Amino acid sequence: MSPKPIRKAVFPVAGLGTRFLPATKVVPKELLPVVDRPLIQYAVDEAREAGIEQMIFVTGRGKTGIVEHFDIAFELEQTMTERGKDLSVLECTRATPGDIIAVRQQVPMGLGHAIWCARAIVGDEPFAIFLPDELMVAREGGTGCMKQMVEAYQQVGGNLISVLEVPHEQVSSYGVIDPGVERGNLTEVRGLVEKPPVAEAPSNKIVSGRYILQPEVMRVLENQGKGAGGEVQLTDAMARMIGEEPFHAVTFDGNRYDCGSKVGFVEATLAIALARADMGDQVRAIALDLLK
Repeated sequence: MSPKPIRKAVFPVAGLGTRFLPATKVVPKELLPVVDRPLIQYAVDEAREAGIEQMIFVTGRGKTGIVEHFDIAFELEQTMTERGKDLSVLECTRATPGDIIAVRQQVPMGLGHAIWCARAIVGDEPFAIFLPDELMVAREGGTGCMKQMVEAYQQVGGNLISVLEVPHEQVSSYGVIDPGVERGNLTEVRGLVEKPPVAEAPSNKIVSGRYILQPEVMRVLENQGKGAGGEVQLTDAMARMIGEEPFHAVTFDGNRYDCGSKVGFVEATLAIALARADMGDQVRAIALDLLK
């Protein structure tokens, strides 16, 4: 029997973005552009590629611009049309009516709590989670991270997380998996360890901001107390589900950029710009000149 399809995705976007102040004082971090697309656009495009139909944004105060980004800007489009400008650049920002839903996380109580805030919309369906800070870029000619995960999910069902391999000396900065049987890009998950000492890390496979979870996680989160940092942690809820349901990791064939940090954001911008046919050569020449 085939597993239920993944039709819905949750985007926790209620954070304050304090690492990027003052830029994020009035502009949500998720709307900061990597070249000419905001972070949230990359995540939504990845979701659409994977066949996801409904985007659920868990927002907070001052984050309404994220929803408005996917609305139709009548005045803008009318002005562009009158001036003979191409409207195709806006096509990715238009959502089909009903495909964008926003719910509020009134109190910043952690990632697990943010996901739980979407419980009524998720209902009794498996769903995806995207952390937009993690910009996942497919290799040239390849497919996005979530599409790779959905293809794996169709084979094994259950719960899946995306992982990447990093040098062992870096594992203490991340959550890592305790791996079981490996089959191609799929690894059985026997446990999750948050920021382990290098000598105690069970693997060098780090959790990287994409998830496919069964709806039971909402019931786990419902009764879960606060964890690290005094917040409701999604990792704790997932750890409780290991052994109860199939749980696998998908090693992403592509590149990850940590846009939650300033250096990672600059790296992502440079990498995306260099890969663009319309500007790559110019950006490369500028970068080489600056490095002289």
